[in-house]
Amino acid sequence: MWIIDRIEGEFALCETENKTVVSIPLSALPKGIKEGDVLTVGINGLETENRKKRINDLADSLFK
Repeated sequence: MWIIDRIEGEFALCETENKTVVSIPLSALPKGIKEGDVLTVGINGLETENRKKRINDLADSLFK
């Protein structure tokens, strides 16, 4: 979980759970983000597995 502390120019300065501050380009964040907003990041396990399978299938077809 990250909290938008402030916006400076083209960057959002976000406070992390361990109280460090990271700078993220606004272009990498949802439109309309503002100070005080809370960001969460997660892993989509199903999509990760689907992508791995597609890559493995492609590799198998190339090397058979």
